[in-house]
Amino acid sequence: MIGWALITGASHGIGRDVARRAAVDVSGLLLTGRDGAALTALAAELARPGLIVQTHVADLATAEGVEGLLQWVSSLAIVPDLLVNNAGLGAYGLSRELPAGSEETIVAVNVWALTRLTQAFQAAMVRRGSGRILNVASTAAFQPGPRMAAYYASKAYVLHYSEALAYELAGTGVTVTVLCPGPTTSRFHERAGTHRSGLMSGLLPVSRSQAVAHVGYQGAIAGRRIVIPGVLNQLAAISVGFLPRRLVTALSAFMARPAKGTA
Repeated sequence: MIGWALITGASHGIGRDVARRAAVDVSGLLLTGRDGAALTALAAELARPGLIVQTHVADLATAEGVEGLLQWVSSLAIVPDLLVNNAGLGAYGLSRELPAGSEETIVAVNVWALTRLTQAFQAAMVRRGSGRILNVASTAAFQPGPRMAAYYASKAYVLHYSEALAYELAGTGVTVTVLCPGPTTSRFHERAGTHRSGLMSGLLPVSRSQAVAHVGYQGAIAGRRIVIPGVLNQLAAISVGFLPRRLVTALSAFMARPAKGTA
């Protein structure tokens, strides 16, 4: 039995399904996201004797949101046994044509908030001698991504940061796992606009969020460093290391081209 799990981006998609999977094992869930109604509904769904579920609405694109989340956890006198940094944003389109501030928001959530939360809890986990951190990246982490430049770059940060921390924390009882799924059924693609691209055209396998959440959670519990769901995604991640970088970028751009019938 695990004690407390803190899951960001728990309102929908992979985060919600990680919460559903973790609810079987943990004694308490701290769920945060931007959709308060969805968090309340999830808490009601997961309610069972012996499980405490607490929710907190926070926008992790802002310093106030991140610090407010940390203050909330501190007020509960809890150091999570499992930290799941799942909250993430993307935006589809040429960088020069995206709305002002959109790429900065991506970096704020995908990079800054994840780093701040990880920093806030890892030292206490080390002092306790146990803890698991699950950071959600993407197969996008393995190559540049024209038309989603900031998103791909942010996920490369998550991958490299997680791998480095896993090495630093070896032998402390604290593990870091980075989950790198390919295209996954979730609200992310509609919100980011990638449903208008070739990324969701069927050329790449599209995983169910429940399956991704399950293998990611199991990988974190087992202390694995990198989890890439699906054989084709694993082969794709490995193969980019053997190709010229310009070709990798060109292939990535081809996959992300606008779908037929879209502007």
